[in-house]
Amino acid sequence: MTTLNHKIDFAIVFSVTKANPNGDPLNGNRPRQNYDGHGEISDVAIKRKIRNRLQDMGESIFVQSNDRNTDEFKSLRERAEANAALAKIMKAKDGSSEEFAQLACEEWIDVRSFGQVFAFKGGADKGVSVGVRGPVSIHTATSIAPIDITSMQITKSVNSEPGKDKGSDTMGMKHRVDYGVYVCKGSINTQLAEKTGFTIEDADKIKQALVTLFENDASSARPDGSMEVIKVYWWEHQSKLGQYSSAKVHRSLTVTANKEEPKTFEDYTISMNELEGLKVEVLDGQ
Repeated sequence: MTTLNHKIDFAIVFSVTKANPNGDPLNGNRPRQNYDGHGEISDVAIKRKIRNRLQDMGESIFVQSNDRNTDEFKSLRERAEANAALAKIMKAKDGSSEEFAQLACEEWIDVRSFGQVFAFKGGADKGVSVGVRGPVSIHTATSIAPIDITSMQITKSVNSEPGKDKGSDTMGMKHRVDYGVYVCKGSINTQLAEKTGFTIEDADKIKQALVTLFENDASSARPDGSMEVIKVYWWEHQSKLGQYSSAKVHRSLTVTANKEEPKTFEDYTISMNELEGLKVEVLDGQ
């Protein structure tokens, strides 16, 4: 497999319909918003979805969520120690951080893509503290127009514990974005790809994960079909540094609302300012 030898920029345009794409735990789990009222989805949430899609493709993932665990390990340390070579370095008094990082990148696609901090306390061994910088960077996704949030009061009227009498109803709140179109941007850096061993094949897997980002991602807050990838824009430069800066490439894509309160994707317009010598691949969401 060939290490990635050219810069890549990308952008995802997706819609949210009556769903909570990323709740804010510091604000009653309401959908995240910035001070201008535009919706936001954290880069951490986007990376979680990419990891899940890669995991569905059969790739080896280091940072697995508890509800999608595909092995018997209950912690990151246990997963790392299951690799005999990594466990040996962790126990050695003079273990090599560079070798540890290289082995971890070879083992897990999310480590060589996004990077990872390995910080495990030592017991009988000395522990380990290794940082890996990944080539794939993801921006916070932001809605094109300010979002309207609907809050709904819900109740639980069943007994959680056995008893003779029916327990009192438990009140709660559920929040959703009525409709919004979001844009998320990202890049893949070749210098960091060389360090982690990130390949052209890995880049293709990331691209496929973006196209199918919300597949197998349903929850009570995000019902099936409530989040949809509309377009993925994929720019492959002709050199390691790229013909243009990522900022200029990302600015070449413009998504605007045609109405003051857009309700469907037809109320938006996507325009592309083509950059000389840089082609863009446009993929439809599935």
